[in-house]
Amino acid sequence: MIRRRSLVTSMLAAPAVLGAASARAQGAWPNKPVKLILPYAPGGATDIIGRPWADKLGQAFGQPFVIDNRGGAAGGIGTEAVAKSANDGYTFLLTPAGPLTVLPHLRKVAYGVPKELVTVARVGDLVCGFTIRPELGINTMAELVAYAKKNPGKLAYGSAGAGSSTHMRIEALKAAAGIDILHVPYRGSADALNDLLAGNVHMMNEINVIPHIKAGKLKLLSVSYPTRHPDFPDVPTLTEAGFPSIDVPIWYAIWAPAGTPKDIIAAFNAKCREIAATPDMLQRMQSINVVVPPETPEQMLAYFEKDFAANGQLIRDKKITLDG
Repeated sequence: MIRRRSLVTSMLAAPAVLGAASARAQGAWPNKPVKLILPYAPGGATDIIGRPWADKLGQAFGQPFVIDNRGGAAGGIGTEAVAKSANDGYTFLLTPAGPLTVLPHLRKVAYGVPKELVTVARVGDLVCGFTIRPELGINTMAELVAYAKKNPGKLAYGSAGAGSSTHMRIEALKAAAGIDILHVPYRGSADALNDLLAGNVHMMNEINVIPHIKAGKLKLLSVSYPTRHPDFPDVPTLTEAGFPSIDVPIWYAIWAPAGTPKDIIAAFNAKCREIAATPDMLQRMQSINVVVPPETPEQMLAYFEKDFAANGQLIRDKKITLDG
């Protein structure tokens, strides 16, 4: 009788022991390298933003945060890979919002928020604008529109891919101004920049163009952000240039597979907000034309829902397609 009572007691205690072991394992997170999937090719804006974050997160948590670039399908391939990954806290997605707020309105995707992916932390807002090759002699948005109307289809615009936020920016401008500009999609903004510098396309809207603007190789016509760029105080915002209500924000965030333990997400978010507030990270982000709004996962989700709805409305109103 005593042996049976001991056995029953042990069986009843087992779940508590396992739960405690699980809690200890989660409390030790991370105890091995963490994979950070970037859904675009190396050298583009996502890579430029993601690598400083991987470096700082590795230092903060004492484990490497390993970058895994998986470009293609306007970010859809890498995003889907994370959505299908184990939710054990060792695989995350760092991406601009486009694959989650734009692409699902344009084609069927195998992921969504919050069913397959959940919010972790917002890690940067891109501050840039419409950029053009200087030999065209175009110095303002008004001159761009006039040139495009006089030469329909002759200007070519490079983006990070069909269905990306950079694609959305040119399509919104085309619809608002009634102009025809050829959209040329690439696997990422690094490839688009190479063709822009070679003269194969004429325009872009990404942060990786900024060094070339400062070097005089490219011309910045407007800033796609609520405020002007600190390094280009004379360049108007898109609204100031006469195009209000069409700007498409490009914001970057970290996402996790649904079901990732909430304590891991909370620790990850707290560390991201702590890192973002340090002078060194502020300087590193400013140097690549990025600002980092401090947000909790709940605040980030609310922003996502607003942006998702706005992009859907814009796509419907302007009849934007992947073939745009």
